[in-house]
Amino acid sequence: MSDTKIAIVTGGSSGIGKAVASCLASAGCRVYEFSRRDRESTEAVIHVGTDVTDEISVNRSVSEVLEKEGRIDILVNCAGFGISGAVEFTENDAAKKQLDVNFFGIVRCTKAVLPPMRKAGKGRIVNISSVAGPIAIPFQAFYSASKAAINSYTLALSNEVKRYGITVCAIMPGDIASGFTEAREKTIAGDDEYGGRISKSVRVMEHDEQTGMSPEKAGAYIAKIALKKNVKPLYAIGFVYKLFTVLIRILPCRLSNWILGLIYGG
Repeated sequence: MSDTKIAIVTGGSSGIGKAVASCLASAGCRVYEFSRRDRESTEAVIHVGTDVTDEISVNRSVSEVLEKEGRIDILVNCAGFGISGAVEFTENDAAKKQLDVNFFGIVRCTKAVLPPMRKAGKGRIVNISSVAGPIAIPFQAFYSASKAAINSYTLALSNEVKRYGITVCAIMPGDIASGFTEAREKTIAGDDEYGGRISKSVRVMEHDEQTGMSPEKAGAYIAKIALKKNVKPLYAIGFVYKLFTVLIRILPCRLSNWILGLIYGG
């Protein structure tokens, strides 16, 4: 059997996912990039059209990789997007879509690769979460909820499958200067009722993102974790965000939430 690792990266057509796919390919992996966008495969990264919200599409794409390669060594779940707005004024369908892509997209892809990984007695699953999981951000409640769900899911899953040689972790980026900001689905419905705090909060967040870490740097970190022999269940990217995730655990909840309200609550 070839020593070349077979990797799948969802959401690999842009941003962090594209950077992860490129870094894994540079490290010698054969990479399959799953995304809805039409794009040409390259010698290093093979595109497979996939919609992570469609179980049939996911299963078909995973089967295609298995037919070609016979195994899957690494799955990096990067597919996701963000919405913003007040909870009161966010349509239920928009909230469901946020969870369907960010959380259940991971669930579908993971369920598809677990049987061949379990049969092989090895595998690595990396779920891209966010520091917005443990640090709940006002006016991005559903995005934060989706990332908090990923963290809990990852912790539970890691204990379910470790005896089969499958290791699972979640990586929590902070602010990344990528197309994610432009792609955010924003609504300022209710901004007048909320005293302009919705739009103000999102402006603060988007400024932080646009001046944040490059997707290439984040992608290199994620690829490194994906290839590590042993992993921890949860990682934050960057010293500042590691510090934030520690503080959110040790500070009294009332105090930490008050601080977040000052920064993002308008």
